[in-house]
Amino acid sequence: MRRRDPIGWLARFTQHLPRPLDPVRSLKAKLSILIVAAVAVTAGASFLAFELDVHPEYGLVLAVVAALAMVQLLARGMTSPLREMARAAEAMARGDYAQRVNASSRDEVGDLGRAFNSMAADLAELERQRKELIGNVSHELRTPLAALRGHLENLVDGIRPPDNRSLVVMLRQTERLGRLVEQMLDLSRLEAGQAPMVWDTVEIDELLRQVADEARLHDESAELVLNVSPGLTADGDSERLHQVVANLVENALRYSSHGLPIVMSADRSGESILIEVADRGPGLPEGESSRVFDRFHRADDDRSRRTGGAGLGLAIARWIVDMHGGRIEALPNVPNGCRMVITLPVRRTAE
Repeated sequence: MRRRDPIGWLARFTQHLPRPLDPVRSLKAKLSILIVAAVAVTAGASFLAFELDVHPEYGLVLAVVAALAMVQLLARGMTSPLREMARAAEAMARGDYAQRVNASSRDEVGDLGRAFNSMAADLAELERQRKELIGNVSHELRTPLAALRGHLENLVDGIRPPDNRSLVVMLRQTERLGRLVEQMLDLSRLEAGQAPMVWDTVEIDELLRQVADEARLHDESAELVLNVSPGLTADGDSERLHQVVANLVENALRYSSHGLPIVMSADRSGESILIEVADRGPGLPEGESSRVFDRFHRADDDRSRRTGGAGLGLAIARWIVDMHGGRIEALPNVPNGCRMVITLPVRRTAE
């Protein structure tokens, strides 16, 4: 014979009923209301049984059942988020991050439920980024590796003699792999806060001139124009800021139309230093101004792959600028091209 569970039956009966105590903002107040209501219902049921001349034992059972029903009705929603969180946590442990709990109450349990939902959303986004990162990294590593392997197989099989052109191609693919690994490690250290900043007074004019000289050394045809106000200084890590500007200049040279100059300028605006690298290339498509700073994102994917960009340089630049308390923006350059504008505070904000 099947045993009856009156408590479970009451819970199932009231599961679709409203949650009367949700507006109460304190768990202690809810418990107090439950105790008072249970005592009042018990007393009322006992008095009714006495007035109807019900046997004391039956009257006691009636009072207990009435009190349990009242508690189930009033307590509806008090502990259900906790049970939902337990089930959701088990599902998330299996990799299902789409779980959410009903957090309609305004007390501490409701706050915990909302915090749980926020955490679940963050974990789902991190899992999406992790899968995207693995896919992007695998693709970026596979491309130069496949080219390098193809050239090596041709040399080993005797299909192509070990001429200077083949060696140059393999060297470039190796350098591309090295840059990708170095950028990934650098970005990982920055995101983990394991890249300490060496703060000093940075001479902006000297910084831009060094970057321009290095760019001309790497590409003798590069035409760079400097327009820097004299005497500009800012608190920062000179090596990291050099890395940022050099990356912007490298991108500008990669995408700029041949023969048109890259303009590097710097000026002061109030308590900020504005550094700008402007090119005369095709510019950014509409809606790409903010996405270009995402990891592995490239506005012109096909052209980026041909020219060797992996889509990590601007992500690293944004992290470095953020660590300096500044911001970096991609703006249109009228009539055509792109302007990368860095805004840095003149003085470091005390931590």
